[in-house]
Amino acid sequence: MKELIVATKNKGKLREIKELLKGFELNITSLAEYPDAPEIIEDGKDFSENALIKARIIAEYTGKLVIGEDSGIEVEYLNNAPGIYSSRFAGEAASDDDNNNKLIMALEGIPKEKRKARYRCFAALIDGEKTVGVVDGSCEGYITTEPHGENGFGYDPYFFIEAYGKTFGELDPAIKSKISHRAKALMKVKALIKQVVGN
Repeated sequence: MKELIVATKNKGKLREIKELLKGFELNITSLAEYPDAPEIIEDGKDFSENALIKARIIAEYTGKLVIGEDSGIEVEYLNNAPGIYSSRFAGEAASDDDNNNKLIMALEGIPKEKRKARYRCFAALIDGEKTVGVVDGSCEGYITTEPHGENGFGYDPYFFIEAYGKTFGELDPAIKSKISHRAKALMKVKALIKQVVGN
């Protein structure tokens, strides 16, 4: 069975990706299985570059099929911040709570119509030395003033989807796995994987 390495240590991300790619004859692993892998410095100018950096470093190290994924949230009022700095918005060692607190403080007193946001995801697939492709997905919403729900991770408890009247933190994971930025990007990744491993 072919191995697909997800170039992440984020357990929440790995769980979502495994769920979205089930159906393929793949052994899906992560950097947790490669403790000696080189450090990844995410110094790209955008999500696409960072996804490629992650995939390329781990593909060069292992010679295997690798997904590099970079995602984050862009808030219109904040000139699309935190963007590529989403996971370290409040500092390099910031927790989800730290990042959320900084975001909510930055939007204090700002009315709903100016709290528009979108989650974005870019995924790069590299097979050994060959770049198979880079794809993306996005999902539109609003930032709430209070957290709602225990599902998901990152900014999910504050990311409100109008059509469902719920945050990503409240949304059934089965629905999130159809409409999220990551779901949309990984639907496109499936087509790339088929090029490599067939059906």
